[in-house]
Amino acid sequence: MKALNAMQLHLTPVAVADFEPMAAIRIAALRESLERLGRFDPVRARARLAAGFVPEFMQHIVVDDQRMGFVTLRPDDDATPKALKLDHLYVLPAFQGRGIGAWVLGWAKAQARVAQRDIAVSALKLSDANRFYLRHGFVAVGESEFDLDYRWVAAQELVA
Repeated sequence: MKALNAMQLHLTPVAVADFEPMAAIRIAALRESLERLGRFDPVRARARLAAGFVPEFMQHIVVDDQRMGFVTLRPDDDATPKALKLDHLYVLPAFQGRGIGAWVLGWAKAQARVAQRDIAVSALKLSDANRFYLRHGFVAVGESEFDLDYRWVAAQELVA
């Protein structure tokens, strides 16, 4: 697949009215991983997005005026130490493998450096996202029944 350059990518704010198209993106992006776990349920996928739908922390991922994904990066003051929580990073399957996720992670890491916080993220077991996060400097810190938890430590990057 053809890689996209950073000049083509940008983020735009999310509005409440954007929920339905974002739910469709989430379902499309997660479908294969959820099917591997035997947990694909579009109703549940939509409900989980609704439960954490906070537009002020969400951004559309856009190329050439086309929304092809979204990201949610919010403060997680309950984490020790405090972190930014990467709740959602979804890219439509047709656009995966083109460097979009890496570009978004670069943006998220820049936000974390400014906030002087780490980034916490969870990924479904058996998902390709696990290799993606490990490749981008996240380390495994825990797991639950269906997810693996990762953390990117900003201070470690400065030392390396």
